[in-house]
Amino acid sequence: MISSTDDLRTNTLLAGLPDDAWDRVRGHMALVRLPFGKVLHEPAVELDSVYFPTTAIVSLQYELADGACTELAVVGNEGMVDIALFMGGDTTSSRAIVDSPGNAFRLKAMILKDEFYRCNATRDRLLRYTQALITQMAQNAVCNRHHSVDQQICRWMAGRLDRQHSSELIVTQELIAAKLGVRRESVTAAAISLQKAGLIRCHRGHILVVDRAGLEERCCECYAVVKLEMHRLLQIPTRFTDAAARKSSVRPGAYPHSDSHQHTGFAT
Repeated sequence: MISSTDDLRTNTLLAGLPDDAWDRVRGHMALVRLPFGKVLHEPAVELDSVYFPTTAIVSLQYELADGACTELAVVGNEGMVDIALFMGGDTTSSRAIVDSPGNAFRLKAMILKDEFYRCNATRDRLLRYTQALITQMAQNAVCNRHHSVDQQICRWMAGRLDRQHSSELIVTQELIAAKLGVRRESVTAAAISLQKAGLIRCHRGHILVVDRAGLEERCCECYAVVKLEMHRLLQIPTRFTDAAARKSSVRPGAYPHSDSHQHTGFAT
């Protein structure tokens, strides 16, 4: 259901827009419900709208000729779908599909384009978000190549938790395997290990994270690198567990808002 509590500022990217930009775009925003599995755009199809999730989570995926697909990045209440609109192209090679049902604000493509070219502050914020999204894609590629399935799953789950207010993930092990491009058996083995460690509980398509701090500590450095860069570029206060912060390859002191005793998502 669409809640009356949904506000434009629930989305971190929108929350940082200057006041004059707010006045121009807020009347054009439409609050919409995004059901699970809804495709927001297909490859090579011209984009006519962009989406700013508030409670929904959207997966950006690339599908191979044989039907196999891999997740490139994920977008939640920190960002928008789709950056290709203001990067010089009206189409993209990836598919955007709703991974977790929820709400989002929809804006017509031409309205965003006009605002991008009209307002320097808006353009700067959108380009900063684009840099953060590129960082996520690049780090995911590195992670999938060099880190264990156990670490990849922890990174994947921690990233989802950052974008929602619940500790429960509605997802099957088969779906996780498809998104990471790994064997289902490898995901099952990793899930059993995480359960034995007391970090998660699995039951019929549901994963409950019972030890969030422990999950972050088991992540590889990729989780912290992506999160720190997103928070730096969008100027969001950043908090991590001690272990998660230490694993990041980013130089110490680069993020003055860090607090090693807490951890938060992207919501403002």
